[in-house]
Amino acid sequence: MPNHGGTPLTGVIHLDPQFTVGEVNPRLFGSFVEHLGRCVYTGVFEPDHPSADTDGLRTDVLALIRELGVTMVRYPGGNFVSGYRWEDGVGPADQRPRRLDAAWRTVETNQFGLNEFMRFAAKADLEPMQAVNLGTRGLQEALDLLEYTNHPAGTAWSELRRSHGVDKPHGIRLWCLGNEMDGPWQLGHKSADEYGRLAAVTAKAMRDIDPGLELVACGSSNRAMPTFGTWEATVLEHTYDLVDFISCHAYYEESDADVDSFLASAADMEAFIDGVVATADHIGAKRHSAKRVNLSFDEWNVWYQSRPVNNTDTPDWSVAPRQLEDVYSVTDAVVVGSLLITLLRHCDRVTAACLAQLVNVIAPIMTEPGGPAWRQTTFYPFADAARHGRGQVLRLGLDSPVHDTARYGEVPLLHATAVQGEDGTLTVFAVNRDTARPLELTADLRALGPVGEVRHTVLTDPDRHAANTLQAPGRVTPHQVGETSARDGALRAVLPPLSWNTITIAPTT
Repeated sequence: MPNHGGTPLTGVIHLDPQFTVGEVNPRLFGSFVEHLGRCVYTGVFEPDHPSADTDGLRTDVLALIRELGVTMVRYPGGNFVSGYRWEDGVGPADQRPRRLDAAWRTVETNQFGLNEFMRFAAKADLEPMQAVNLGTRGLQEALDLLEYTNHPAGTAWSELRRSHGVDKPHGIRLWCLGNEMDGPWQLGHKSADEYGRLAAVTAKAMRDIDPGLELVACGSSNRAMPTFGTWEATVLEHTYDLVDFISCHAYYEESDADVDSFLASAADMEAFIDGVVATADHIGAKRHSAKRVNLSFDEWNVWYQSRPVNNTDTPDWSVAPRQLEDVYSVTDAVVVGSLLITLLRHCDRVTAACLAQLVNVIAPIMTEPGGPAWRQTTFYPFADAARHGRGQVLRLGLDSPVHDTARYGEVPLLHATAVQGEDGTLTVFAVNRDTARPLELTADLRALGPVGEVRHTVLTDPDRHAANTLQAPGRVTPHQVGETSARDGALRAVLPPLSWNTITIAPTT
């Protein structure tokens, strides 16, 4: 990526701690483990790996997950869940059946199932987000799974769990009522009315058994779906009083060498969120309801869907083939950072979100069977946001140069948000979307009063296609910027072209 020099861009941030969007829910930093490709097998679970623990979990991967800062993981899908029989994945491993997975045309061995996942979640300190199959199955199977998972003892399903060595209930609180049921590609695809009715009766029955559950209804698979908007409205007409969330899914990729539109992908995510919020609130208003349904953005990422599903020539119906193993560049990482900024800017309504996925499959963490694990470029913006993006998101005023994009029209070149932690530390997350010119950033800090140490890290590279690989796992890493300052009530920093920036400003001690 050549830097053509010239006059730098300038941008200004206006902020005041008294004006906030809301508090960040830790669930905003969730991820996703699906039985797809090598996410589970040779990803998180590889009993023969040198680092494997007694549960077959790769401890090198567990260490990277903790470093990434993930708080919650959605499981077991995804498209996979719409054909999944959860009973196949419990009990003695040598008695579990092998099944065809029609979603990804593979064979599922079921050596990793619900109880293995819960042990994984406990060791990685993650909250589970459990999905139920409302594609090929329905109400009764969802209730059976809930009884197995959450009921203490004394019933057929809870005693079966105890016979499997899990004496205490798992106590899962957050549940997804199916997956992408608006999509014709989904097993058991339904109309909005069909799905809404099924989701409503399932939600009511699950709450009858366990009133403390939090439930997610399926929203649109993406904003380009022809049923977008009407799907949400119809589903919520059935489920508004019974669910806590409506889901959103969105993936982005660079196409036709249109890097400017790709870097502006967050404009689409912003419109997606605004549209779903408006639709949900419309249904609430119609019902004269004081309740507010929030958003679970439980699939989002950069995903090159135009590329082949399989990364190798592995035939259909193989076990854990290399699928969707996108190698992420610096450009991809900047877009992921920008999407994180958007989620933070809407933390008052987006109170759960999942980067899809966690390991190997369009993931921030990669592994080799029997070999090492490493961080992709997208690892770093997520880790920065998960570590520093806790507290109150401030409502910013931004003065930024703009440019035209083919896909999203006019967008600002500066994309930013700010989060103030409980200890008073202010973190500014900022992206410079210009591919050639640095951006001189000023932020008005007078409302903060005296400030302390400033630290600025940046992820960028002269080659916008630079990536971390098995051969060069440390090719791209963040580095610290020494010239950034906060004096006389103003932050002054230079954001390199095409860069993700994390600037922390400590309070005085």
